[in-house]
Amino acid sequence: MRVVLAEDLYLLREGLKQLLTAHGFEIVAAVDNGPDLLRALLTERPDVAVVDVRLPPTQTDEGLQAALAARREVPGLPVLVLSQHVERLYARELLADGTGGVGYLLKDRVFNAEQFVDAVRRVAAGGTAMDPDVIAKLFATGDHNVGRLTPREREVLELMAEGRSNAAIGQRLFLSESAVGKHTANIFGKLGLAASDDDNRRVLAVLAYLDAR
Repeated sequence: MRVVLAEDLYLLREGLKQLLTAHGFEIVAAVDNGPDLLRALLTERPDVAVVDVRLPPTQTDEGLQAALAARREVPGLPVLVLSQHVERLYARELLADGTGGVGYLLKDRVFNAEQFVDAVRRVAAGGTAMDPDVIAKLFATGDHNVGRLTPREREVLELMAEGRSNAAIGQRLFLSESAVGKHTANIFGKLGLAASDDDNRRVLAVLAYLDAR
């Protein structure tokens, strides 16, 4: 699996290279700034990109900007954001473009190699990998329809946005799969969305709806 990596801190970049290589990934480019990231994404067309948000030259949102620009040229290009920060505006744009293969993890909440590698593989396969704290910030919009959800429905929605299936949500919340299905139907009904059998598509539909509000 071919990876483009963007991280401006040398030690972290080298550590990520070694970790991913040890788990069978091929690092086709490892860059430390936004312009080089965009060139690498368009030239290499990797299976997945692992991208920090804040990169030189501006140290603001260069990483996300490059990822968005690349996905406009290569729709569906899988991108996993790995950052210390949640940039809501661009993160919502990335997540809501409807083409799948996206993730957003916070560096200080990645607790082991297995968690990180699983997220990289999930995104590369077209799924989602979302940190719950990121989801909470993206959902903190004051949206009235989201406010109509019950606490349990919000729990189900957050796990859906992490890319979990109904079976996995049921295991996490100690619910039957049929009960999760009922909660899911209620969520889509309250948000004005048609339900889908595709977990990734339904997550992106929810995020797209929130982004459009």
